[in-house]
Amino acid sequence: MKQKSNNALFTPSVVLFLISQNLSLFGSSVVGYAIIWYITLETSSGVFLMYATLAQMVPHLLISLSSGVWADRYNRKHLIMLSDSFIAIATLGLALFYATGAKSITALLAVSVVRSLGSGVQTPAVNAIIPQLVSEEHLVRIQGVNQSINSVLLLLSPAVGGMMLGLFDLTWTLLLDVVTAVFAVVTFSFIKVGARKRSEEGTSMIQDIKKGLSYTFNNVLLRNLLICYGFSFFLITPAAILTPLLVERSFGSEVWFLTANEMVWTAGTLLGGLIISLKGSFSNKVRAIALSLVAFGVSFALLGVAPTFLLYLIILGLGGIFVPVLNSAEIVMIQEITDEDKMGRVFSIVQLLSGSAIPLGILLFGPLADRVPVEWLLIISGILLVVVGLIYGSTQKTYQTGSVTKESQS
Repeated sequence: MKQKSNNALFTPSVVLFLISQNLSLFGSSVVGYAIIWYITLETSSGVFLMYATLAQMVPHLLISLSSGVWADRYNRKHLIMLSDSFIAIATLGLALFYATGAKSITALLAVSVVRSLGSGVQTPAVNAIIPQLVSEEHLVRIQGVNQSINSVLLLLSPAVGGMMLGLFDLTWTLLLDVVTAVFAVVTFSFIKVGARKRSEEGTSMIQDIKKGLSYTFNNVLLRNLLICYGFSFFLITPAAILTPLLVERSFGSEVWFLTANEMVWTAGTLLGGLIISLKGSFSNKVRAIALSLVAFGVSFALLGVAPTFLLYLIILGLGGIFVPVLNSAEIVMIQEITDEDKMGRVFSIVQLLSGSAIPLGILLFGPLADRVPVEWLLIISGILLVVVGLIYGSTQKTYQTGSVTKESQS
């Protein structure tokens, strides 16, 4: 059950949670940028970016349904700590390999697969544990605060990644992730998590997965969200994956161009997170998601026609404002309408459907990026994303009626 005894916003457990997860995020994002940039600068190939994206995402998806069941069956705190440790050990192995002087794109892809598996176990548990730490009235505000901290660190991590790649090499960047992971795990170990209702005992993994799927798709709000996210993340792929390639081809191949590309987007998300933390709630979460998708579509299409790098960065920053809006509205809506003993599975199903859309998208857009300008892909996908946002926004009446609640699905 959720902790009801303390309605304060920043309890010791919440503070430790924010510190731990953001330390982990910082190290992982530095490594993520370093790997993508290393491959971009070494190959200048959309196909190799496709390989890197698939290695980072597909294992995450393949383990999602199982990890959702684990998050409902077992201690979520322990799952988070174990998965973070698993990722750190794999990264340390890669750093030691590169320290010998060996350089291999294949090794980067292999360790990306291992890191992806660890992340796939961790993510449902992290999203599901938050309502155990925070009262429902503070869920949106905590998401806004967390998004703001995320954004600050993500703003720093491209600069740190670019600096370390420029001054040192990939090995030291990898070791930074190992150090932050160790601190994150130690910090998380001090968090006190209240008791909760666990998923049914004595059932098989397959039965638990089937129950999670049935619960999710019989809930009209969750079903609409899944359909929307499937289409949206497919269409977000060109902007999410191929903008470093666009910058390298159209504006310059210097590391600082790639760094600015990430930092400006993250600066926008920082502003969006601050707005949400001050606002504290959404009157209609479906409408907030729909407006965010429309804003993404417009900004992505404009990126495709930006004549200068400065204008490109301005548009990119404005689009980034809506990232925390989309993420916070989606996560909090799921937390509010989902039974606690099924929350891990619901988040894993959302993660599976939304996450699988990007690998499918890169299978199409990656090879296309070596045949047509990336700008064309951004314009077309942006227009279609606006359409998806408008269609999803038309379902907000279902949300307003409150016809689907935890009680009706119990």
